[in-house]
Amino acid sequence: MTMDRKPVVTDDPLALHAPRLFRAFGWYLRWFFWRNFHAVRIARCGLPDIPADRPLIIYTNHPSWWDPALFMLVSNTLLQDRAGFGPMEAEALARYKLFRRLGVYGIDSATRRGAARFMDVSLRILSRPGTALWITAEGQFTDTRVRPIRLRPGLAHLARRVPNAVIVPLAIEYVFWNERKPEALIRFGRAVDVGDGRRRSVALWNELLELHLTEAMDALSQDAISRDPGLFREVVRGRVGVGGIYDLWRRLAAMARLRRAQLAHEPQQNPRK
Repeated sequence: MTMDRKPVVTDDPLALHAPRLFRAFGWYLRWFFWRNFHAVRIARCGLPDIPADRPLIIYTNHPSWWDPALFMLVSNTLLQDRAGFGPMEAEALARYKLFRRLGVYGIDSATRRGAARFMDVSLRILSRPGTALWITAEGQFTDTRVRPIRLRPGLAHLARRVPNAVIVPLAIEYVFWNERKPEALIRFGRAVDVGDGRRRSVALWNELLELHLTEAMDALSQDAISRDPGLFREVVRGRVGVGGIYDLWRRLAAMARLRRAQLAHEPQQNPRK
């Protein structure tokens, strides 16, 4: 007599990761950001060239609820040759269970057990070729103007344990320029070549990583202050206009004059080549 076996329940992100679902979700995110933002823009300095065989860690500041979705969008757009993974507080992940199929794994950062899980899972992910680990290294929502930047030590511990890794800072800001909807701005900073990470202490690694992220955030802040879209490449271009009856009236008025309605607050600028 045979009995039906129940499926094994696992919280292993490598086993749960569904690449096709991740790509499909990327298309949904393009629509989601198109609907909610005027544009998603990446500074033209771009992502440093990272050899495919090197473990890759991308660490960021954490200004908003939007950050994990932005990571997935950027991963789908710029890092299609790498499977993206990242930690999230287990309590928050319980509210977004689909994320478990998209490379997100839950941790409890307030406990030693949670810290041990972060290290164990992250090391297993980075030991597999063709992966990238995304980390909001501040660990909590923090305004982009706060200085000095303070990172939790988990990333520094990880740097000491992953030889030959490349660690890249990513600065994020959400700002309003000239349209009703906000701009999502990102800028990659100088990459850190780990080499033999054990040559630095956790304190020295933390200091170095804070420095590189601060540089990237300060540079992005200046880009944002300039309000110059030519400094960026568009990942997603959203809708313009006020919406509702006001835009409908402008469309009808333009049609009556056989013209195209200009819904943007200011004329669209041609991005720099």
